[in-house]
Amino acid sequence: MAMPGMYVSPEQLMQDRADYARKGISRGRSLAAVEHQGGIALVAENASSTLRKVSEIYDRIAFGGVGRYNEFDQLRIAGVRYAELKGYQYSREDVDARSLANQYAQMLGQIFTHEMKPMEVEIVVAEIDSDGTPELYRIQYDGTVADEQHWCCIGGDSEAVLDRLSDGWSQELDRDAAVRLAVQALAGPDRSLSAEELEVAVLAAGNGRRCFRRLDDAETEGLLAV
Repeated sequence: MAMPGMYVSPEQLMQDRADYARKGISRGRSLAAVEHQGGIALVAENASSTLRKVSEIYDRIAFGGVGRYNEFDQLRIAGVRYAELKGYQYSREDVDARSLANQYAQMLGQIFTHEMKPMEVEIVVAEIDSDGTPELYRIQYDGTVADEQHWCCIGGDSEAVLDRLSDGWSQELDRDAAVRLAVQALAGPDRSLSAEELEVAVLAAGNGRRCFRRLDDAETEGLLAV
């Protein structure tokens, strides 16, 4: 990035910030979200049992982040506060993933444009409606929002993972098949991932008011052994 006091054109400054953020994000391990019948599976490479990449934001909404943990965890906390406040002021049904994704986009865009150092993060916001309709939003370090269809991947070698997800996805996927597809896409053809190296969570309309559920290592191991 350019040093303070040196003149740099706005175009070059934005390019330097983007390159800086992308390099930081690419060093992280990938996270994949895959839609299935009645829900969304979120799978991340994560050997830590305490530092979570995937979390619940609100009743029907989940959050996933890659990059610098302290930075995307700040965004997670901000998202929880935004959702709780909106749900309190209006109603729980008024809290949705689209408005939350827009809030994140404004925050990240403001930081990218006005702060010296951009956030080295990329996040995904997922929602499952009461009737099982999924929504996926990917928000980049500069505040760019993408409305993803069926699957998405952030961090690491995301392009290769997306190609593998595209090849394997179908509308007939159930929860277990979606998790297996995400794990296979993250691992690639040359390695395998064990349950201890993964963080797995699902959003499902059938889970009750709070749709988010985290799978433990034993459940994930049994699912992958099929």
